[in-house]
Amino acid sequence: MSNATVKIAIPAAGGRMGGMLVREIAAAEYLQLVAATERSGSPAIGEDAGLVAGLRENGVIIGDDPKTLFEQADVVIDFSSPKASCAHADLAAETGIAMVVGTTGLTPEDEVILEKAGQTAALVYCANTSVGITLLGQIVEQVAAQLTDDWDIEIVEAHHHHKVDSPSGTALALGRSAARGRGVELEAVADMVRKGQPGARKCGDIGFAVLRGGDVTGEHSVIFFGQSERVEISHKATDRAIFARGALRAAKFAASKTSGFYTMEDVLNS
Repeated sequence: MSNATVKIAIPAAGGRMGGMLVREIAAAEYLQLVAATERSGSPAIGEDAGLVAGLRENGVIIGDDPKTLFEQADVVIDFSSPKASCAHADLAAETGIAMVVGTTGLTPEDEVILEKAGQTAALVYCANTSVGITLLGQIVEQVAAQLTDDWDIEIVEAHHHHKVDSPSGTALALGRSAARGRGVELEAVADMVRKGQPGARKCGDIGFAVLRGGDVTGEHSVIFFGQSERVEISHKATDRAIFARGALRAAKFAASKTSGFYTMEDVLNS
């Protein structure tokens, strides 16, 4: 569907990410916004999605019925909340409409729901839709595979003070990349809580450090500490538009598939 118009629907259209998606769709070729929703009680309900996003009217009125997202769209792009994303994934499974899910804070149980939806619909799930972050994850896995356990791994992330989950979904995804490189499960080696006297750092652990403040869009560093040397790999986002652009690239990919559970790595490798 590279030269055909892809019809997009957006839940949480009144939020920051929703507005960014509306603006990026308006500026893109072969993309059309056909539906938008918000949570019940939102002041954005009943408003024109274009006006809410700071653009001209586009004729798409924000509603509160999730089912309307799946009536006209080729792809639903979801950056809402874990509970809402799971509900939308169930609707995707019922209708066969493709989804891109960039919501963070999902539990392993939530992820199972998304994977199940991939049996009947194309679903791209990614903690971070940035192309740069996706490449960073691939590099981290490669580096971790080359370094022995006596190299300590620390993942440092910073976000704005409104972010509710910690560590970020992206930090956890980078941790999983490092763990895959070492041939272990992240849950077995993650060190996320340090307070008081937790003791010396355990060999092979992957540590996490979290910073929150100001209006930081998103910064992630993976640091490999060796003896007398260290390797640092970082990514800094300065504009949330990169997440919207990555999500739209994923939407074009999903629109070309009939079913399957995919990641941003699949999108970049296609």
